[in-house]
Amino acid sequence: MSCVLDQRPESPPAESSPAPRRRTRVLALPEARWALAALVLFLIALPLNLLGAPAWTWGPLFAATYLTGGWEPGWEGLKALKEKTLDVDLLMVVAALGAAAIGQVLDGALLIVIFATSGALEAVATARTADSVRGLLDLAPATATRLRTDGSDGTDGSVGGEETVPAETLVVGDTILVRPGERIGADGLVVTGRSEVDQATITGEPLPVAKQPGDEVFAGTVNGAGALRVTVRRDPSDSVIARIVQMVEEASRTKAPTQLFIEKIEQRYSIGMVIATLAVFAIPLAFGSDLRSSLLRAMTFMIVASPCAVVLSTMPPLLSAIANAGRHGVLAKSAVVMERLGQIDTVALDKTGTLTEGTPRVTDVHPLPGSGLTEETLLALSAAAEHPSEHPLARAVLDAADERGLALPEVTDFSSAPGQGVSATVDGRKVQVGSPARLVPCVTGPAQALARELEDAGRTAVLVLCDGAPAGMIAIADRLRPDAATTVAALTALTGRPPVLLTGDNPRAARRLAAEVGISDVRAGLLPQDKAAAVRQWERGGEGDGGGEGDGGGERRKVLVVGDGVNDAPALAAAHTGIAMGKAGSDLALETADAVVVRDELATIPAVVALSRTARRLVVQNLVIAAVFITGLVVWDLVATLPLPLGVAGHEGSTVIVGLNGLRLLREAAWRKSLADGA
Repeated sequence: MSCVLDQRPESPPAESSPAPRRRTRVLALPEARWALAALVLFLIALPLNLLGAPAWTWGPLFAATYLTGGWEPGWEGLKALKEKTLDVDLLMVVAALGAAAIGQVLDGALLIVIFATSGALEAVATARTADSVRGLLDLAPATATRLRTDGSDGTDGSVGGEETVPAETLVVGDTILVRPGERIGADGLVVTGRSEVDQATITGEPLPVAKQPGDEVFAGTVNGAGALRVTVRRDPSDSVIARIVQMVEEASRTKAPTQLFIEKIEQRYSIGMVIATLAVFAIPLAFGSDLRSSLLRAMTFMIVASPCAVVLSTMPPLLSAIANAGRHGVLAKSAVVMERLGQIDTVALDKTGTLTEGTPRVTDVHPLPGSGLTEETLLALSAAAEHPSEHPLARAVLDAADERGLALPEVTDFSSAPGQGVSATVDGRKVQVGSPARLVPCVTGPAQALARELEDAGRTAVLVLCDGAPAGMIAIADRLRPDAATTVAALTALTGRPPVLLTGDNPRAARRLAAEVGISDVRAGLLPQDKAAAVRQWERGGEGDGGGEGDGGGERRKVLVVGDGVNDAPALAAAHTGIAMGKAGSDLALETADAVVVRDELATIPAVVALSRTARRLVVQNLVIAAVFITGLVVWDLVATLPLPLGVAGHEGSTVIVGLNGLRLLREAAWRKSLADGA
C-alpha cells in the first residue's frame, strides 16, 4: 500500500535546488480507478440485496461490479493464457461468473472486488517506486559551469572563460566552477578554493564537511559559502548518485522469494482446479447423468473449491496489522511487507537520523583555566559571534544559548571563513569561533588536550578565542535518541543477534555511539554502494563487510535495514525489508523503504516486527481452517451429494471465520502486546 508521507508545506525551491518532482496520483492509475468503481458499486448493491429489494434494483449494480472489477484481470488472464500461462486472476473471474450462473451473485461480486483491489495496490506500489527513482535523478543539477582553457567565448554567449553546459556532457578532465550555494555537477577533486559541502545525501554525515584542494566531492551535494574549482574524475553516468539510481532500479525489479513461491502455487492450483471442475462436470455426464445435475454439481464444486477463504486467510491478519501499526505511527506499504517484517533475522541500523536525532546540539561548554569566563559568558560570546552565520554548528550554539535564556551582546565586524569559522567584535572583544584543526598555532597546552579529549569522545570540538587567546571549548554532537538503547536490546532479543551499525560517519564517532547503545559490530566510513554491498553479502551468506560480493558460503540472512537518508536508499532497496525514519527522512528513502516510522519513535520498530510475527501465526491458523473447510466440502461434493445451500453456507462460513480471526489484530490490545513482546 502506498501513502503520501511527506506532509510538510511546500515552498518555492531555491535557484540551486532540484526541481520538485511529480508524484503519480493514485487515481491516475487505471487499476485504481476500476477497483474504486467496483467497490463503490458493490457497496451500493449490497444493502439492497440483503434487505430483499427487487432484483432490478441491485442486479444491474452487481453486473456493473463484475464488469468494472473483472474486465481488466480477465483480459490480462486471457493474454497470459495465450502465452500458455494460467493466471489465477482469470480463474477467479471464471469462479465469480460460475457463482453468478447458479444464483450466487453476491459471492462472485465480493470475489471480484477483492482481486481488483489487490491489483490496484500492486500498481500503486510500482508507480511509487518509479517516482522515487526519478526524484533521485533530480538531486544532480541539470547544468554546470565549465571553465574553458582556450579563453574563447562560450556558445551560450558567456565570456571570461566560463560556459554553462548540460551536466551530462561533462567528461573526465573538465574543470567546473561551483559557486556558493550551488549543487556540484560531477564527482571530482577540488583544484582551488575552500568551502564546506553538505554531503549528507551521499555519506550520511550530519555536518557539512570542509573541502580544500585535493579533497573529493560528489555530484548532487551542496556547496557552502566558498567557491570551488573541481576537476571531473568520473563520467556523469558513473557518478555516485547515478550508481545509487541504478542500484535502486535493479532492486525494485527483483522479485522476493515469497512472491516467486506464490506464483508457483497459483499456477498449480489454477490448473488443478480447472481440470477438477471439468472432470466433475464431464464424468457424471458420461455415465448418464443429466446435464442440469452435472452442471449443478460442477458449479457447486467451483464454489466450494474457490479460494475465497484462502485469500482471506492472508489478507485480514496482515491488513489489520497494517492498520494497527499505522494508528501508532508505522506505515507498512503492503501486506507483503507486513509479512516479511516478521521473517527478519538480522538488523542493520544507520547512525545519523536513525539512532541519533540528526540535529547537532551542544553537549558541553568548557571555559579554559585563566580565561576568567563562566560557562554562560563563554556561550553568550560564542552565540553572539555565530548569530549572523547560517552554519549548522552556529545554529546549535544559538539554540543552546536560547535554552539557557542568555542575552546576546551586540556584534560588529562579522566575517566568515569557509572551513575555519567566524570572527566578530562582541562587547569590544574580538571573538573567533571555529575548528581547532584550522587554528593550530593557537591551540596548545590545556586547549589542545581538551580538544583531543572531546574528539575522542565522538564530539565535534569548537574553539573559542577572545582577543587571540584560547578562552574555551564547546562540544557539539548529534544527540542519541532516548529510546535507542532499549530498541537495540529489543531487536537483539527478537532476532537472536545484535544489530549492526552501517554509517558513512567517521569510525571514532561511530564506535563511541555504538558502545552507548550496545552494538559491537560497526561498519563506518561507508558510501551508499558499500552499505548495499554489505546487505547483499549477508543475504547471500557472505561476511557483509561491503568489500566484495561474497561467496555465499555462509548462513543466508534476511536483513532489516533502518535508515533515513538518500545514502541509505540502495541498502533499503537491497534488503529483505527496509524501514525509513519519516520525520527527517529524504523523499527517496521514504519511497524506497517498505515501511516508514512517521512519528520518529524508534521503539515502534521492534513492536511492528513482533506484530508481524503475530500476523504470520494467524495466517497459518487461517490457512489450516480454510484447508479443512475446502477439503471437507470438496470431498462431500465428490463422494456424495452436497446441497448447494449447504455448500455456500460452508464456504461463506469458513470465509467469515478466517476473516474475524484476522481482524483480531485491529484491537488496541494487539499493539500493547506487541510492544511488550518487542521490549
